[in-house]
Amino acid sequence: MSAAASAVVFAYHDVGARCLRVLLAHGIRVPLVVTHTDDPRESIWFERVAAVAQEYDLQSIAPIESNADDVVARVRACAPDFLFSFYYRSMLSPALLALPRRGALNMHGSLLPKYRGRAPVNWAIVHGERHTGATLHYMTDKPDAGDIVAQQTVPILPDDTAHQVMRKVAVAAEIALDAALPPLIDGTAPRIRQDLTQSSYFTGRTPEDGRIDWSKSARQIHNLVRAVAPPYPGAFTMIGGVPARILATRVIDDSSPASIAPAMEVRDGRMTVRCGGGGTLAIVALEIDGAAAGASTLLARFGCAAAPLGQ
Repeated sequence: MSAAASAVVFAYHDVGARCLRVLLAHGIRVPLVVTHTDDPRESIWFERVAAVAQEYDLQSIAPIESNADDVVARVRACAPDFLFSFYYRSMLSPALLALPRRGALNMHGSLLPKYRGRAPVNWAIVHGERHTGATLHYMTDKPDAGDIVAQQTVPILPDDTAHQVMRKVAVAAEIALDAALPPLIDGTAPRIRQDLTQSSYFTGRTPEDGRIDWSKSARQIHNLVRAVAPPYPGAFTMIGGVPARILATRVIDDSSPASIAPAMEVRDGRMTVRCGGGGTLAIVALEIDGAAAGASTLLARFGCAAAPLGQ
């Protein structure tokens, strides 16, 4: 591969850090890295792209507005062969996408055309998917809609959290990019048009999306809990009128009858809930009023073996 190929990289998160390293390993010259300033309100549990850029003596910026005229001018001055977006959180303007000589490509955390848009890993878990992955595709003016170059699949196990699946997706992105770079450089990479009639699109999630609806089935509630488990904000509810977070669950069975009035019960030293949509959950990790709580805490706090659940 020619070491003369160059790329401007817009990147954030573990996917951004891993994929930036892949470019450098293939001898791609990276004259500029564009990343984000970390949000002090957010738990930064992932690798920082800015630190990777510093490690390799790469020029990096973290603009407030990625499509601002001065950013476009700086990218234009780099005259890149490619522009890559690796988990960068902002849509890039047509003015930016038009600059690279050989195309602008994005790494998305799903198996496109499914789960276009924001928070694809979390949404895939909420919907009970058994597989997801990473897709390298050309960028267009529509989010995650361009031709596909490469995909890599990973499994979602029944008790995997979003954090665990994100780690897998980051590795899948590395594998997909590593395989795709040689044909991209020599001009032989495939361009597979997406069938957008088969696509699904989701917006970003908010903490409020973690509210548990106990009328749903045990499996549906379990999927929500693991989709928002720490380091995400966690699923929340009321237990006996007191705020609580459900941090980990396990489905005991899918077939127990629906409960008209779901309650958290202590049986044989274990916290369980028979859910409104059928099935029974074991509550593996729980916080009440911000403090870790177990079966003994529940009994001491509410003075009975069952506490009503609310929204």
